[in-house]
Amino acid sequence: MNKRLLLIALALIASPVGHSQAASKPAAAGAAPSTAATSATAVFAGGCFWCVESAFDSVPGVSQVVSGYSGGSLPNPTYERVGAGGTGHAEVVEVTYDPRRIGYATLLEIFWRNIDPFDAGGQFCDRGDTYRAEIFVANAEERALAESSKAAVVKRFGKPVATRITAASRFYPAEEYHQDYHLRNPLRYKFYRSGCGRDARLDTVWGPDARGTSLLPSTRK
Repeated sequence: MNKRLLLIALALIASPVGHSQAASKPAAAGAAPSTAATSATAVFAGGCFWCVESAFDSVPGVSQVVSGYSGGSLPNPTYERVGAGGTGHAEVVEVTYDPRRIGYATLLEIFWRNIDPFDAGGQFCDRGDTYRAEIFVANAEERALAESSKAAVVKRFGKPVATRITAASRFYPAEEYHQDYHLRNPLRYKFYRSGCGRDARLDTVWGPDARGTSLLPSTRK
């Protein structure tokens, strides 16, 4: 089932649950306080941001995952405006992590295993540019790692990959009712994810035991 239709059917917008983005995720056990030396962010688009958020949420070394919008030109985008099209924004997640505990290359491995890299028209049941798969890189090192990981996927499957690699642009957090959706609305989330066919397609592409933190050998660090 398309996520936008699900939201309408369940009238979620009419009764959002309060949530503070600043406290959306507890720090990973043993994580150091966030400083310039111990904290970094990565931005990924992989279709529904609820699902991409859940993929990174419990990864050791990740302290926070925030759903939002990026890649477009419209300032301060809203869910309704982005969904209507024409803004250039995609649904994304911003992952805050400790580089001493988890590397960017490993985040890329998790990302790939949770998307369909061959779909150029969206992801799973969610169609259109808003739901595209994309890696937003902030510097030359991230770009090199992203390009290397993409090349590994191409080599593994022997066919072109549709996922984009793009220079990072401003990240806008999504509305509060989207944050931690899989935790605060588990039944609705499972209903959407199952109806969208996400896991079935991921199992077809990667194999039923290959999602989560399974690694691409050529990018293991």
